[in-house]
Amino acid sequence: MTWAFVREFEKKMARRVDNIPTDTMKALQKYTWPGNIRELKNLIERSLITSNSKTLNVTLPVSPSNNKKTITTLEAMERRHIQDVLEKTNWRISGKGSAAEVLGLKRTTLQSKMKKLGIQRP
Repeated sequence: MTWAFVREFEKKMARRVDNIPTDTMKALQKYTWPGNIRELKNLIERSLITSNSKTLNVTLPVSPSNNKKTITTLEAMERRHIQDVLEKTNWRISGKGSAAEVLGLKRTTLQSKMKKLGIQRP
């Protein structure tokens, strides 16, 4: 897609790009693209506008996932983890392969935590 956008904007801007550095292409492939394909298209256009050479260097924006760290309480994390395990075990609380076994808890301890954290089967 990157080269397709480059070719599209070359025509519009009457410019020519012969090369995109390998490290730039790798960075483009690793980026999470929260804005999807439109973000890539805009980034290529902006890079062509600001570039004066036939080698296209692209500066990626800071990834939102790296930019912000979500802060939550331990209780909220515990609730989410228990809910995730319960969902993965189909809400099986005791026995082999149960949520209690996966969490390393006694059945009664898990039930107590569920009550305390307000976790109920949907």
